Amino acid sequence: MLKKSTYTFYLAMGVFLVICCAFLGLSVGYSSMGFRSVIATFFGYGEVSDEFILFSIRLPRILILILAGVALAVAGAVLQTLTKNDLADPGIIGINAGAGVGITVLYLFAKGELTNFSYALPIVGFVSAIITALLIYSFSYERNRGIQPFRLILVGVGFAAALSGIMVMLISSANRSDVDFIAGWLAGNVWGADWPFVWALLPWVLILVPFTIMRSNHLNILGLSEPMAVGLGASLNKQRMYFLLLAVGLAAAAVSVTGGIGFIGLMAPHIARSLVGPRHQRFLPMTIVIGPILLLVADAIGRSILTESSIPVGIVVAIIGAPYFLYLLKKQV
Repeated sequence: MLKKSTYTFYLAMGVFLVICCAFLGLSVGYSSMGFRSVIATFFGYGEVSDEFILFSIRLPRILILILAGVALAVAGAVLQTLTKNDLADPGIIGINAGAGVGITVLYLFAKGELTNFSYALPIVGFVSAIITALLIYSFSYERNRGIQPFRLILVGVGFAAALSGIMVMLISSANRSDVDFIAGWLAGNVWGADWPFVWALLPWVLILVPFTIMRSNHLNILGLSEPMAVGLGASLNKQRMYFLLLAVGLAAAAVSVTGGIGFIGLMAPHIARSLVGPRHQRFLPMTIVIGPILLLVADAIGRSILTESSIPVGIVVAIIGAPYFLYLLKKQV
């Protein structure tokens, strides 16, 4: 069993790396700023142009990435426990796509003025994602056996493909500016990088993540075999539905402002589990720091490769995450 001192060291190093990656993200971009300039600007000693770049453009983006990384990582951890499968991820089983359809419809309805609807975005994303999750749940449910994790993943993959088709249909009927938004959302372009979107996402993370951690024991029980979990008095279908709602809420809130970013919910829990073990009291906090690290590093890479523009963070994450997914798939086969 992992010693408490070792776990504390891993967690402290994770927090330190999040801070370092955040400063790296504040420094790179079209107008590069050194670490000294970033620190000086933070304390009010920077140039006016640096203050505008830092506080109006880069800081809200970095905070969005941190919050989204936390939300997607925890959502992935919960889904992997529910399905007893390391390959489960909000993007893979259709939850992100469900939220995306709702956000796209809202965008077309609002005629591109989503800043005025920033607080409604997570709610719309959650409603459309929960409808998707309920459909997946109902198609996965068997009267005599309840929810079977493997069947849940298969149905989710099917729904993800169908919803991607709906997104393509929406693109085909939209004008050029709307097509650019939908394509950017699909690529995970972090389009909602402004302060209203930070405040819209923050409550979801501050409420749902601690709530999930407080119920870590229930997740530990759900991770056991079904006969053992039932023997401990767990109401499996009720608990699965409860945690599914939590995971959907976190994933939908995140992708409503970042776009369709996948694989964070796949990689972060798996890395955390390999470091601190499967016990959720330790596993979830470690997941919380690894998710933002992955997203911040991917964003920094995307903004460093191209000088005048940037590669969408979702594409960079996919380039990293797809081989990792295949590696996990090969291990399970």
